[in-house]
Amino acid sequence: MDEKRATEPSHKNTTTTDRGSERELVVTRVFDGPAHLIFKAWTTPEILMRWWAPKSFGITFISCEADVRTGGTYRFVFGHPQSDQPMAFFGRYLDVQPPTRIVWTNDEGDGGAVTTVTLEERDGKTHLVLTDRYPSKDALDEAIASGSVSAYPEQFEALDELLPTLG
Repeated sequence: MDEKRATEPSHKNTTTTDRGSERELVVTRVFDGPAHLIFKAWTTPEILMRWWAPKSFGITFISCEADVRTGGTYRFVFGHPQSDQPMAFFGRYLDVQPPTRIVWTNDEGDGGAVTTVTLEERDGKTHLVLTDRYPSKDALDEAIASGSVSAYPEQFEALDELLPTLG
C-alpha cells in the first residue's frame, strides 16, 4: 500500500488510495454532481445509510445518529451475519463547513483516525479528498491489514449510483 493504488469501478470515476505519510491514508475521487449534494449525502443519516455500508463486507446499517456540526457527535451501528453483536462506530465532529469540509474523530478504539473530507466543486463535478490521519504508523498498518480502508472504492461507487436520485 506504499504505492498509489487506483480501483476502477464499472464507470469512469476512479477512487485512488495513497499512503500520504507513515500515518496518513489519502483517498481521492471525482463525483458527477455538485458539492452540496455530496455534502448532503455525508451529513443526512437517512441518505448515509443508503451508501456507507459496503455490500461486499456483508454488513447492514442498523442505525445512524449524526449531529453534523462542529462539536456534534455521531454513532453508527452495523450488523454482521456472522456475529450476534452489533458493531458501533462513534466519534465527534471537530470541524464542519458546509458544503466543503467535514472533520471527525473515530473514537471506538485507541488506533482510531481523525478523518477529514474536503469537497471542491469544479465545472459541475466535485473533487473529494479524504484523509485518515492515524495516531501512529502501527495503527495505519493495522487498518490496512484489516481491510477496513479497502471499503472506500465500493462505498464511493454506491454514492455515485445514488447521487442522481438526490437532485
